[in-house]
Amino acid sequence: MKKWITISISAAVTLLLSALAYVFLVLSPGLPSLDAVTDYRPKIPLRIYTADNALIGEFGEEHRDFVAIKDIPPVMKNALLSIEDARFYEHGGISFIGAGRALLADLRGGFHQGASTITMQVARNFFLTNEKSVPRKLKEILLTYRIEGALSKDQILELYMNQIYLGQRSHGFSSAARTYFGKSLDQLTLAEAAMLAGVPQNPVRHNPAVNFERAKQRQILVLRSMVKNGFINEAQFEEASKEVITVASRQQFDTHADYVAELVRQSIYAQYKEDAYTSGIKVYTTINRAEQEAAYESVRRNVMAYDQRHGYRGPEAFIELPTDEDERDDAIDEALRKHPGNDKLLSAVVTQASNKLIKAELQSGESVELSGDGLRFAANALSNNAKADMKIRPGAIIRVIQDAKKHWAITQLPEVEGAFIALNADDGGYRAMVGGFDFNRKKFNHVTSAWRQPGSSIKPFIYSAALEKGFSPATLINDVQLSETSEEVLRWDPRNDDGKYDGPISMRTALAKSKNVVSVRILKAIGVDTAKGWLPRFGFDKDKHPANLTMALGTGAVTPVQLAAAYAVFANGGYQVTPWLISKVVDAKGKSLFEMKPPAIAQDEARVIDSRNAFITDSMLREVVRSGTGASATQKLGRRDLAGKTGTTSDAVDGWFAGYAGNVVAVAWMGYDDPKSLGGREFGATLALPIWIDTMRVALSGKPETQRTPPEGVSSAEGDWMFSEFLNGAGIRTVDMDDIPPAPSEPPTSPPASPQQAQ
Repeated sequence: MKKWITISISAAVTLLLSALAYVFLVLSPGLPSLDAVTDYRPKIPLRIYTADNALIGEFGEEHRDFVAIKDIPPVMKNALLSIEDARFYEHGGISFIGAGRALLADLRGGFHQGASTITMQVARNFFLTNEKSVPRKLKEILLTYRIEGALSKDQILELYMNQIYLGQRSHGFSSAARTYFGKSLDQLTLAEAAMLAGVPQNPVRHNPAVNFERAKQRQILVLRSMVKNGFINEAQFEEASKEVITVASRQQFDTHADYVAELVRQSIYAQYKEDAYTSGIKVYTTINRAEQEAAYESVRRNVMAYDQRHGYRGPEAFIELPTDEDERDDAIDEALRKHPGNDKLLSAVVTQASNKLIKAELQSGESVELSGDGLRFAANALSNNAKADMKIRPGAIIRVIQDAKKHWAITQLPEVEGAFIALNADDGGYRAMVGGFDFNRKKFNHVTSAWRQPGSSIKPFIYSAALEKGFSPATLINDVQLSETSEEVLRWDPRNDDGKYDGPISMRTALAKSKNVVSVRILKAIGVDTAKGWLPRFGFDKDKHPANLTMALGTGAVTPVQLAAAYAVFANGGYQVTPWLISKVVDAKGKSLFEMKPPAIAQDEARVIDSRNAFITDSMLREVVRSGTGASATQKLGRRDLAGKTGTTSDAVDGWFAGYAGNVVAVAWMGYDDPKSLGGREFGATLALPIWIDTMRVALSGKPETQRTPPEGVSSAEGDWMFSEFLNGAGIRTVDMDDIPPAPSEPPTSPPASPQQAQ
């Protein structure tokens, strides 16, 4: 018997020694370096902000912030420690008490906790897989002791709370707080902190965005453990357990600026490559949050308004609805996944339809009803005589929208596109940019990349060139078709959009009324080469404009941002600006990597036109929005310092408005990507001007009206402004304008008191 005991002891010792030899001779030498935790460099995504610190974009595989342990609120630490490792600050990395409790709980079939300490989880998350094997567990124990020897308890907890995966691509508690609750970590309530603390055990099943009920159950368990460990009392438990928690449905940004964020992302990636997405770079733009949101809402609202004016096109698609309820639900879910929601324009599958009532199911599973005014837009599609591809019937996939009174109405995704750009006219900094109706549907940025015909919005630049040749706003030009004053047979005989001709009219009136024939006559008089050579002063590409008289009607090509920069020259008194977007770039520690100092444009090298030219052209552009095609801007904004020009291309393929007030210059555009007419009754004034007005209302709010002082070298003749050197009338009396009558012989009046009073 003693012999067998001796053999057993000997075998046990041999086994133990073999195990120790395996651990220290095989496993230990093969353990990874601790650099990943001792020199922790978390993958923090690229984040992009407005000038007033609103988050507008985030790029990277992982949503993560790094928050130092001293800045993590106690309520968050206490909630986590209570449920994950209550004795964290007492044990040496391995909690034998916790392991024993876990074993007993397992044997009893109850809930277990404490089997893996926070340090063990750090070892596993940084260095190991989740493989269930003895060698892996032994490595975890060895790494745990090494980590405990290399780092302080606070450092280990800091690593854990910034690294742990918490679902929805969120890593670390700070990022999870933003993802699930739209809050920073220091804004969390006890109830919210407890819910987050319950996620690590199973980030898929316990995250509140996916399964709120499980997350709630886990939260109660965390709160109970906090009571048990003395972090909160029963009264706090009761209050927190009853608190109503609102969970954000998706990653939220502070304003809609997808096109801005993408433009910045491209720029940062070009410089930093893949490090851009992992090194915690923060980019601050020149964008103003309020103006950006106003621009986004205005583009969408007015694009939708145009779309509504032109009628309902029918359902997006049709599906067969199975009779089996489960199969039917699956079919609806699959159909709506193929037709995702577009901001407030939600997709729905019709389950019941008549000319008085539609019932439809949303992607959320909610059933909605549409009746009365909510059906008016699609009334033709509900009639008995509607064509098959137009008729709304069960199985039809439609779009619905909810109004302020929570009433549902049928709508549709527009086919037309719109864009808006606003710049600081003094230095070229972007203030707001919307590159299209919806970034997720079309990522093409119309502001920076869409080359479109500018139509009549090019006319002020032709007029500006004419001023240099002796014209003035009072110069009379014959507003009759060219064929009426020429004996030649003309291959091209331009006409005014409205078909009306006023005979001899002033240049000021001609621009205000956007007279096509007058613009062509002016271009013919000064010469195409002269005008074409004038355009690059404003930043236009000379080669993108034709070397013929059609240039006066905007048959060349511009981008919206290029047009905005060009109008900035009139707004700022004659200086060219270069649009810029990024003001500052900092690394994860806040160290500056780049900082843009706003360019001082009021210098001789930046001047591209004479201040007199800018002043006089500005006075004509103010006339456009006071009495001309842009008059609704003055009426609706109630300001007298607005200036701008509408633009409508041939057959109304493009609609524009470009204008400014104070130091804000902005351009709005609407058109189809596959160019086609927007409609015979549509113009820049009906398409783009409303977008401009709605956005500028916000941009100019609280800002006083600006007045411009006449510069030296301008005088008044014929009741209007002109260059002083042309005061004797050489410029307005002797220019050959196809036999128009001379201007009335009247004594010069005194100069207008202000540009707004110029006639």
